[in-house]
Amino acid sequence: MSTVSPEIEDLRLRTREFIRGTVIPAEPRPGAVVPEALLADLRAAAKAAGVFAPHAPHEYGGQGVPLEHWSPIFQEAGYSLIGPSALNCMAPDEGNMHMLHLIGSEEQKQRYLAPLVSGAARSCFGMTEPHPGAGSDPAALRSTAAKVDGGWLITGHKRFTSGANNATFCIAMVRTPAVDGAPAGATMLLVDMDAPGVRIGEQLHTMDRAIGGGHPHVHFEDVFVPDTAVLGAPGEGFRYAQVRLGPARLTHCMRWLGLARRSLDIALDRTNRREIFGSVMNELGLAQEMIAQSVIDIETSDAIITKTAALLESDARAGSALSSVAKAHTSEAVYRVIDRSLQLCGGDGVTDRLPLASYLNEVRAFRIYDGSNETHKLAIARRASAHRRREVEHGAPDLADVSRPVSDAESPAEAKA
Repeated sequence: MSTVSPEIEDLRLRTREFIRGTVIPAEPRPGAVVPEALLADLRAAAKAAGVFAPHAPHEYGGQGVPLEHWSPIFQEAGYSLIGPSALNCMAPDEGNMHMLHLIGSEEQKQRYLAPLVSGAARSCFGMTEPHPGAGSDPAALRSTAAKVDGGWLITGHKRFTSGANNATFCIAMVRTPAVDGAPAGATMLLVDMDAPGVRIGEQLHTMDRAIGGGHPHVHFEDVFVPDTAVLGAPGEGFRYAQVRLGPARLTHCMRWLGLARRSLDIALDRTNRREIFGSVMNELGLAQEMIAQSVIDIETSDAIITKTAALLESDARAGSALSSVAKAHTSEAVYRVIDRSLQLCGGDGVTDRLPLASYLNEVRAFRIYDGSNETHKLAIARRASAHRRREVEHGAPDLADVSRPVSDAESPAEAKA
């Protein structure tokens, strides 16, 4: 793993200073949505401070930090619930920027990526559908696009389309037929939200509030997009989506880990001065156990995020697989840290005098978003089983084979005799 350059460390420290000195004092009441006017002011301040869009390429107005080094900076941003939005490194825009940069055409980058990085545009990703459509199982995708003269005609119904209320465009995942040598399969299409036939439907009122623009239903009713709207290539949508999904899972982990650090700091400030039963809380064994377990959860999450980020740069396929491990572990570890912190703060923890209860609402949803943890664990187990099976097929000894002859070495029973 490469050493962090002085420039990246400087950006991390400046991000830390900006979040703690400018963003945190401006935070709305716990549980409230940040007003758009306040967000605009914070984004302007972030640009002036040189910390805006840390992950985005220099040529489009970002700070140009390589993915391998996003985590320390994203954790600093995530120390405030509204920090990632202020720095324009919040989902779904951050993941869409990354994908557009890697696979978008030059025309698509100028039309969609540049304004997204600058904050002049917002975006959403249309994947999840009402049952029995795509959810944790993307193969259930039901939205379609038919080939017509000069482009595609989209028909579909999405829900949990995060950010759609504020979005200027959507990256919609749809099924397409085999056309002009391209295979039948999933295709990603860039769709302007003001295009005829695009309709925002029912609003879903979820327990989390951090992602501006809600999670509404979105309907595509015979929406025409030109051939230039294809992101990547027709029929290759699921393959290209891995460019987005692996890093996007991981950046959620980075941001939420920053929030876990803040939660533990709140609990430490509480236990360092709160006296109970004649002792300061930090001297009590039960409190020490909870603090220690939270430190362990934070450090193990940090380690696997760092390993995964480096692997995504060197081996995208292996990195995407490991991102499932990082997502499942970190989403549960972060929840435990915040839950323990709330418990250590007692009655105040469940009030809005502290932000911990609102933090629990925010991070609980992450165990479902970006693929439920159960789905990720299913994939993790299948990959582990298949990997070991291939090793044995290629000559590794079967360590569970009880039919092998016992060696001549003395058995435990013989030794006792």
